[in-house]
Amino acid sequence: MKLSILDQSPISSGKTAKDALNASVELAVQADALGFTRYWIAEHHDMTGLACSNPDVMLGIIGSRTKRIRIGAGAVLLPHYKPFRVAETYNLLATLFPDRLDLGIGRAPGGSAEASIALSGDFLQNVRRMPYSLDDLLHFLHNDFPKERMYSKIKPSPVPDTSPVVWLLGTSEKSAALAAEKGLPYVFGHFMSDTDGPAVVKKYKGQGSRTIVTVSVICAETTTEAEQLALSSMLWSIQKTKDEGDGKVPSIDATQIYNFSGEEQETIRNMRRKMIVGNPQEVRKQLEDLQESYHVDEWMIVTITHSYKARLKSYRLLAEELQLSQ
Repeated sequence: MKLSILDQSPISSGKTAKDALNASVELAVQADALGFTRYWIAEHHDMTGLACSNPDVMLGIIGSRTKRIRIGAGAVLLPHYKPFRVAETYNLLATLFPDRLDLGIGRAPGGSAEASIALSGDFLQNVRRMPYSLDDLLHFLHNDFPKERMYSKIKPSPVPDTSPVVWLLGTSEKSAALAAEKGLPYVFGHFMSDTDGPAVVKKYKGQGSRTIVTVSVICAETTTEAEQLALSSMLWSIQKTKDEGDGKVPSIDATQIYNFSGEEQETIRNMRRKMIVGNPQEVRKQLEDLQESYHVDEWMIVTITHSYKARLKSYRLLAEELQLSQ
């Protein structure tokens, strides 16, 4: 079983965006040492509790601080950008960090409607054009535009010896079908989807190639501690939905004084069913059980806790339990 990391660079209460970004760099460095396969960082816009609006900049820093681990975006939100610019950026990163670059592509807005308009104008029109934009991006990266196309005369320089590996991210049959159509490896977001994930992945695997499933995991030395950490993360999700609090991940202490309504308690029960929470042995067993459903050999783990130390420890305990560095 391979394990990778998806980092959303969350900002904890009492901390700043700089603290969160520094914690992300530290997490990537530790992931490199612990034996994780990949470290990807997400893209979000105008979100108070998430610090990374530009994975490209972070990957330049993270690549220079790591040696082995594959690094990438999870994901570049392609409807916001011109394919040539994305190809230039990731070719440059792939030149600096040879044979280590992944380019995850998504089509979500990553923020509010206002932020989307500020970034790229008519986002819905750009989403409709995404299959064509994806084609252009792949042609740029592979340098294989048909000669009759104007773009065949240009290259997104610098051109690396090994191109970035493009992955398509999604949470539905539609995204899986697009990945299969384009011949791209696929990442399914189990942690943020109510779709029948195993069915989507099974259908994709009948047409496609490599698959990763992303799951929310919180691991601690004891089950009680893990559940406390998870409750903090779930309260954060509830507060974001209701536009309560300061938008940052609340502390465990905050969960103990928060008066959860009946509706919120039901929401928490539903969210908890999508998460893997427990001590190292319990988490391993839950991952193995999920593997029985998905039949994939690589899991991308997203862990959000108020304490950055607890987050690092969660990943370390999991790496040790699965002997990733062996």
